[in-house]
Amino acid sequence: MLKTGETHYFQVVIPAKAGIQSEADVSRSPAVYLLASAKRGTLYTGVTSDLIQRVWQHREHLTAGFTDRYDVDRLVWYEMHETMESAILREKRLKKWNREWKIRLIEQTNPE
Repeated sequence: MLKTGETHYFQVVIPAKAGIQSEADVSRSPAVYLLASAKRGTLYTGVTSDLIQRVWQHREHLTAGFTDRYDVDRLVWYEMHETMESAILREKRLKKWNREWKIRLIEQTNPE
């Protein structure tokens, strides 16, 4: 089982209310995530049905686009969802947040 702060493929950050999740839960469940280029660097908000695979794709720069162009490849926050619909809704809401709100969200669960 993955625990807060445990390293497994990438730095795992589990929001405080999410509890402990198994690798299977993380890899095959809808998730909203935030990536950063560095601490307080460029931010990217995304949604996926396979968090481990998607973060790997970002880290390997397999898709040309924003994250590749700005070297945004560090997972700094994520939130698991029961359905893809709820994950997409949360992603759309987060994209409307200003930068400081996103940084505060990240630093609440991932102060480093």
